[in-house]
Amino acid sequence: MKQTLYIIFLSLTAAVGGFLFGYDTAVISGTIGQVSRQFDLDAMAQGWYVGCALVGSILGVVLAGRLSDLMGRKKVMLLSALLFAVSALGCAITQRFDVLVLYRIIGGAGIGMVSIVSPMYISEVAPSKYRGSLVALYQLAITVGFLGAYLVNYQLLKWSASADFSENSFLNLVIQQEVWRGMLGMELVPAMLFLLILFAIPESPRWLVINEQHAAAESVFNKLYGIPDLAEKKIKEVTEQAAKTTATHWGLLKNPKILKPVLYGMAIAILGQFMGVNAVLYYGPGIFEQSGLSDGDALYYQVMVGLVNVLTTVLALLIIDRVGRKQLVYFGVSGMVISLLMISFYFSFGESLGWTSFVLLVLFLVYIFCTAISISAVIFVLLSEMYPNKIRGLAMSIAGFSLWVGTYLVGQLTPWFLENLGPSGTFLFFAVMCLPYMYIIWKKIPETAGKSLEDIAAYWLGNGNDK
Repeated sequence: MKQTLYIIFLSLTAAVGGFLFGYDTAVISGTIGQVSRQFDLDAMAQGWYVGCALVGSILGVVLAGRLSDLMGRKKVMLLSALLFAVSALGCAITQRFDVLVLYRIIGGAGIGMVSIVSPMYISEVAPSKYRGSLVALYQLAITVGFLGAYLVNYQLLKWSASADFSENSFLNLVIQQEVWRGMLGMELVPAMLFLLILFAIPESPRWLVINEQHAAAESVFNKLYGIPDLAEKKIKEVTEQAAKTTATHWGLLKNPKILKPVLYGMAIAILGQFMGVNAVLYYGPGIFEQSGLSDGDALYYQVMVGLVNVLTTVLALLIIDRVGRKQLVYFGVSGMVISLLMISFYFSFGESLGWTSFVLLVLFLVYIFCTAISISAVIFVLLSEMYPNKIRGLAMSIAGFSLWVGTYLVGQLTPWFLENLGPSGTFLFFAVMCLPYMYIIWKKIPETAGKSLEDIAAYWLGNGNDK
């Protein structure tokens, strides 16, 4: 019991990075209008303000894997926490738009780093039996971060309209006169919490073994499992598996047996973004408005989407190790295809059939349920566990880069899709993109539930057949 609580503590600590990921991504939505008015931004500058963090995210994800292999998982998480803190404080006090963008890019780098290293750390400290659920805590934290940002934005706006901070010049500035500063600056609180609690956790024991710090690794494994013989066995397994891959990090990619899972990881990372989930989360209010809803109703519907996303992620966390990764994908993606086709049908024929906007809400909620219980819950779990220990950091950076490129492309292309294909054609496209994702999971990815990271590595190196 003591060891289980300790592992949960380590996993929750790393998952705070997911909360910061979600908060930093979502908080921007409440500041766009205010920042645009204050700095007199045109459409291009406004788009740059919204998207600049993505530049940092791509930079962070490119650096994170290699840095985590060189410095350790813990140190890179510490670096990401520091970047979040600097970004939050800088955004709250800057007086220039170009400097504001720079601080947003710094925060984006923190997002990119934590999106790789936090789930990787959890996967390397978690027992095989519970690894899926514990890594899924990271995805849950992201969804909670989204809601946290929405709630903070709402509360600060409420305070700015009713409270009196005239006696405190700083609070008067960041909460009353220019409340967008408070929205961005509030990220400093969870960032500092993340930074402080990271000092209470050890380095990943598998990273310690790979870097020949066996005494430290044994100490950590003993804390995780409480059985000295098991700690020695784990060190032996990691050492033997690492000995099979003696090339340099980039040299390892020349090995077809290692390149194969890296390419599959890239494929599912980028395809997952083209199945519609980010389009729904980012552009949901606009899509709802196209169905005839008012602004207020559209935002209310979007809140419902966010709540279902959080609650379904909790369900996925509870069942992912029992049901398995692939079974969740089969169930969820099948439901996504059906709901996306129905949403497409709604926009083509719903009006003539007399369907109300409530039908659209139900279809969206079904779609979000199917997404949250499958690809959203599974992606970080799979990417954190499907690579050999020696190359895990680099491989996750490559997959993470693909994920962020996909996110960028979807963000840029969705308005074009909606304008040129219409909502019906856009959701039909998303439904079609589910099919190659399903094929790769079905034919190319092994079931990883209940298997040690070393057993999964052995599969890719040619010692397994599990589909």
